[in-house]
Amino acid sequence: MELDLEKEYAERAYPILASLVTPRPIALVTTINAAGQVNAAPFSFFNLLGANPPICAFAPGDRDDGTPKDTALNIRSGHEFVVNLVDEAIAEAMNQCAAALPFGESELTRAGLHAAPSSVVKPPRIAESPASLECVEWGTLQIGENRIVIGLIKRIHVRDEFFDVAKKRVRTEKLLTIGRLAAPHWYCKTSDRFEMIRPK
Repeated sequence: MELDLEKEYAERAYPILASLVTPRPIALVTTINAAGQVNAAPFSFFNLLGANPPICAFAPGDRDDGTPKDTALNIRSGHEFVVNLVDEAIAEAMNQCAAALPFGESELTRAGLHAAPSSVVKPPRIAESPASLECVEWGTLQIGENRIVIGLIKRIHVRDEFFDVAKKRVRTEKLLTIGRLAAPHWYCKTSDRFEMIRPK
């Protein structure tokens, strides 16, 4: 089966790609607006892109009327954001943050989550997140209708039990993040794992 995303399947590109490229990590992004109000929204078109310098990217879409969502507007004005990772413990809270709320209403309050101060950026991190990445916007690319925000990762906050200080490594066996599967409602756990040793 060959799918032409420029013609016959152009209108189905999102559901097809979102169902094929799985699992995807989830960024629960916190930003602040000019009035200092915190916005929290999840994005699964997200990943790391490099380590030298450390960078990540995510793609905040538009509202149905074509205007940018609050996350994109806040980054445009403030140039800072925090990516909060999502584990099994806060999966439902993350889902609550996806609701379209009236302007100024807090997603964190609705979801039962709490803001914690960041170290070098103004937007707060989420206290319940297993790990948070403080980011400064490197730039935003507009490719067709896609908006891709690229962030320089300035600080990482990791809950103590998930980091081995002596070995300077994350205890991935304890970090039970979730992943995004097919749109619109499917997710997966990362607790079922296997190891393959890379050949020399």
